[in-house]
Amino acid sequence: MKPIQLHLHKPVLATLLASCLLLAPLTARSDEREDLEKLRASVLGLIDTLVKNGVIGRGQVDAMMRDAQRRAEARLAELPAPEVGPDGKKIVRVASVPEAMRAQIREQVKAELAAQGRAEWGAAPVPGRAVAAGTAGGSGGALATDVAGGIAGLTDTGSRVQMEGDIRLRAEAIRPSADNTPASVISVGSPDMTRAADLWSNPSANTQEHQERSRVRARLGVNVAVAEGVTAGVTLATGSTTGPTSTNQTMAQGAGGTPGYFNKYGLVLDRAFIRYEPANGLSLSAGRFRNPFLGTDLVWADDLNFEGVALSFKAPAGTLMDSFATVGWFPLSYGVPKQGSRRSLLGLQAGVNWQFGVKENRLKLGVALYDYGGIEGIKETTTDKSTVPDYVVRSEYGAGYRQRGNTLFRINANPNVDSATNWGLASSFRELNLTAVLDVAQFDPMHLVLSADIVRNIGFDRGAMQRRMGGNNLFGGDALGYLGKVQVGAPVVKLKGDWNVSLAYRRLGSDAVLDAFTNSDFGLGGTNNKGFVLGGNLGIAKNTWLSARWMSSDLVESMVPAASATSAKTKYSVDTLQFEINARY
Repeated sequence: MKPIQLHLHKPVLATLLASCLLLAPLTARSDEREDLEKLRASVLGLIDTLVKNGVIGRGQVDAMMRDAQRRAEARLAELPAPEVGPDGKKIVRVASVPEAMRAQIREQVKAELAAQGRAEWGAAPVPGRAVAAGTAGGSGGALATDVAGGIAGLTDTGSRVQMEGDIRLRAEAIRPSADNTPASVISVGSPDMTRAADLWSNPSANTQEHQERSRVRARLGVNVAVAEGVTAGVTLATGSTTGPTSTNQTMAQGAGGTPGYFNKYGLVLDRAFIRYEPANGLSLSAGRFRNPFLGTDLVWADDLNFEGVALSFKAPAGTLMDSFATVGWFPLSYGVPKQGSRRSLLGLQAGVNWQFGVKENRLKLGVALYDYGGIEGIKETTTDKSTVPDYVVRSEYGAGYRQRGNTLFRINANPNVDSATNWGLASSFRELNLTAVLDVAQFDPMHLVLSADIVRNIGFDRGAMQRRMGGNNLFGGDALGYLGKVQVGAPVVKLKGDWNVSLAYRRLGSDAVLDAFTNSDFGLGGTNNKGFVLGGNLGIAKNTWLSARWMSSDLVESMVPAASATSAKTKYSVDTLQFEINARY
């Protein structure tokens, strides 16, 4: 059977037809009148938007409506008498629209509207942006990226320049447990190993005292369609260059933790990229850009951006179950003689984004391998720094990007002689990650979203770690992490009255992922933690919403890796409460 060919020569009429088919697919059932009313409201709203944006004049709309009315009346006059049931009521039979036809119409409408935009305003499509699934960011497994695109490239004013951004104001209360192990009574390690060098090596570090703080995050991005299939983008954000996972600015705090006294905030360049789309569904990104992988904050923090190159493919709608694939190479450091060796990340992911059922239920599955090269620490073999003056720099896992939780060891040949202590990673990292998100839209606009994420570091080898550490014994260590989340409500809060609530449980072993890039809020950041996340969002206006989140975290293992059966144990539990007001534009 040959595929159905549709020819839509008028973009406005094509859009109306697509809205009819996509926004309110009908079947012969008892709630068909409700669907028809939704369809009518959607079409009228779309027509009003087109008139306001100057795409079509009010006179043309009136003429189209009158013509449609005449055609409908003529058609009704030709139809046979309605079928009547035993109860005397009229029977209405409405055929369902096949998904393949709906997908074909959707893609054809996108192409025709984009072509009209290029002809009238000289604009090219801007790729679809990544969106959060369920919440607008936050802990507990928010989906990091969406593989679906959209009709893009022109703003409401017909410009080829697209602006985006958001502002978040947060009040945060941090409540460590009163019976946590005090930092003042415990040594760093055994004595050469640790999972939290910056916490336990500082006697004044806080492990028991309560803390409150207010934070702000502001981002402003500009994307420009510079040519057919070419987009350039730049994003400015609050934050600093001391860590990759957060763009938060703590209020009333200046540089180095000094009091702020109404001082101004700094801005950083958070994204700078060029994206080339040589064919439909194929894109190449280079520079510093949004996370290109499907996943949750178990592996990648929500605010983390990637540096390097990434090639992504998305199959056309209705084919191959909307499959997708991404490959990326990201340098972490470049090799400089006597200063540093090259470290890098190679990421590979493939999956499907499958829509099924009448109500647009959706299942996303992705499997990925993230392979870090040259990331392991190297033990020094001499205390004579004149022979290897910069060797320590080459393999150190610096405090500027590590968070907490990975197993570390002293790379100094003799810490009693060296004035400084330098830490290196004990494990290699090759992370195998499986992500699944099921969006059940049967009760739309209320959705049930189920998320699951599991990651295992297949590069974890305790024997290799002990050899790397110079023969030190190592017991314990954990290479497994997983997350499960249930969310009810709007999949994404956009309008006034939209809401959702969620509950998640997560467990992330000490060496399951590189702690530099995972969530920075749960357990105050990093790995080697487990616990619950309860959250909710409420829309108070268009693109404006309130959020509340409670995170309860406990250690998976001691912060001091066990070198023997009698090794000291540590306790560290913390509850974190966050209240936010968010606005995006």
